[in-house]
Amino acid sequence: MSNGASVPGIAAGRYTGDELRDNFSDLHPPLDSHEALVAADRCYFCYDAPCVTACPTAIDIPLFIRQISTGMPETAAQTIFEQNILGGMCARVCPTETLCEQACVREAAEGKPVEIGLLQRFATDRLMEEGQQPFTRAKETGKSVAVVGSGPAGLSCAHRLAMKGHDVTLIDARSKAGGLNEFGIAAYKTVENFAQQEVDWLLSIGGISQVFDKRLGDNLSLDQLRKDYDAVFLAIGLSGVNALSIEGEDKANVEDAVDFIANLRQSKNLETLSIGRKVVVIGGGMTAVDAAVQSKFLGAQHVTLAYRRGQDQMNASGFEQNLAASSGVTILTNVQPLKVIGNGSVEEVEFGYTKDDGDGLKLTGETFQLPADQVFKAIGQNLENGDGLELSGGKILVDENGRASLDGVWAGGDCASGGDDLTVTAVAEGRDAAEDIHAQLMKN
Repeated sequence: MSNGASVPGIAAGRYTGDELRDNFSDLHPPLDSHEALVAADRCYFCYDAPCVTACPTAIDIPLFIRQISTGMPETAAQTIFEQNILGGMCARVCPTETLCEQACVREAAEGKPVEIGLLQRFATDRLMEEGQQPFTRAKETGKSVAVVGSGPAGLSCAHRLAMKGHDVTLIDARSKAGGLNEFGIAAYKTVENFAQQEVDWLLSIGGISQVFDKRLGDNLSLDQLRKDYDAVFLAIGLSGVNALSIEGEDKANVEDAVDFIANLRQSKNLETLSIGRKVVVIGGGMTAVDAAVQSKFLGAQHVTLAYRRGQDQMNASGFEQNLAASSGVTILTNVQPLKVIGNGSVEEVEFGYTKDDGDGLKLTGETFQLPADQVFKAIGQNLENGDGLELSGGKILVDENGRASLDGVWAGGDCASGGDDLTVTAVAEGRDAAEDIHAQLMKN
């Protein structure tokens, strides 16, 4: 995790046993059957429900909640999975407070929405725990599709294509499937190895083979994929991390937040993970909050999240910001890193105050130093290799159907232009691209 565990201030095992189990327990404990019925009873079952419009995958939310209320959670799960095959994960990690629940009529009337996310988890968990795969493959079409990337968009696309009867090869640069769900989300949001359980359940439909340790532009060629398969769907995410581009960025213990989170997620024993006493996280999105909160949960004494713009412009939702603050993270806004200071390893970070006077963000000239023995960068990611595809804004340019600039190639998820960088949006893009791929393959 850290390349400087011997540096004063960086150590493992500050929290052990029960402390770590409590810190990394389920962020939103599931509802039991009685609680689910009580929560479902609050739904008005609106006609033209605004919560459905607010859901990127357009799940029929009033229908599945009514199915729960009438004692049919498995049927409710099928309603969810028809639109969102990763409904179990989305119930755990979606910012429902800014999507479906914010649009809920109860939220507008009472300030307390129907607990849609928890109800969705109740239904999907019930079906998955029973080992049921609610979908079957259609008659085989004889067509083959390569899906590159096994994160939310890739898994969603692969499942829908397999359901249509196509043979799918799911290819990933890592040695394990799951993508963002497995490597990029805070451990307390998806406990008990749920990401892999969901992958195994999804693949049980059949017709999907897996290939690991193949990276596009490295040991995997898009040209060859186009020759070997009838269609290609790219869901490769954004593997490059943006640089701070400041003096001292190369000092020891200045690390990428995504690597920190991935290492933590794959750890078999959190007591062995080293963390600084004084941690600074630079960024304002979900990744920054996940890194900051988990640093605190591992035992860092002082954790500061520093963002160059105002708090209202942070990409992290209000809920995530409140979670960070309630976990003991200090949030500094309108501060920009200028220099990393230290003799070999980071000791301080120099920041400058910023303001936006209407002509863009500017430094005020005032500076300060923040002590730090570990710094995590979370200022966004980029596409390292488009392999000949037309790009827009550093992402693969796609049309409304997910088609890229080369014939027979589609893309979705974080690597593709358009849409929000959310798990649920990636699922929708993978599903919709699969429908278009299927239509094109059958037409041809």
